[in-house]
Amino acid sequence: MRIRPISPERLVVALTDRLVGTPVAGRLRVAVDGPPAADPDVLAEALVDPLRAAGRPVLHVRTTDFLRPASVRLEHGRTNPDSYYLGWFDEVGLRREVLDPAGPDGTGRLLPSLWDAGTDRASRAGYVRLPPGGVVLVSGPLLLGGGLPFDLTVHLVLSAAALRRRTDPEQAWILPAFARYAEEVAPESFADVVVRVDDPRHPALVEAAG
Repeated sequence: MRIRPISPERLVVALTDRLVGTPVAGRLRVAVDGPPAADPDVLAEALVDPLRAAGRPVLHVRTTDFLRPASVRLEHGRTNPDSYYLGWFDEVGLRREVLDPAGPDGTGRLLPSLWDAGTDRASRAGYVRLPPGGVVLVSGPLLLGGGLPFDLTVHLVLSAAALRRRTDPEQAWILPAFARYAEEVAPESFADVVVRVDDPRHPALVEAAG
């Protein structure tokens, strides 16, 4: 593998070019996957305006808006890494309300959020239309390896030391979930784009040698 340093600004340009140049029937479904310390939501949001400037309608969906109810998430306590890994996010809802409707045979009628974690109630968000040729960016952790139908995947990876260092101490309990994810799913081995973000000011693309 070859590690190619790139500036944050050039990374956004490179990803925008990759997404615009990816042919797909219907709408392009993109995962921006990474732990909270990697700020996948920030990268996805940075792609919105450049994609729109390139003529591509965009919807950015955060997995924090597709949590399962607290009664399910917290059944085994508030700091259980296995619950975080296996049952924190509503993958069924994300597929039903976002990814399938954005697929080749989908209606393009997408729900931008399903659950309000603050009130622990349905968000009551309205559906939006994403026309053919549009891009839906889904950002958050643990998105890969579960069979969700993405057309292109971006994985943000940190070394174990950087992940510990950059994770809020109050969230340190989630670290075993990401160790398990790296071991069991190994997203770095198959994601379409892998970006090392040990230092967010100096990201690096991981590319196949040759």
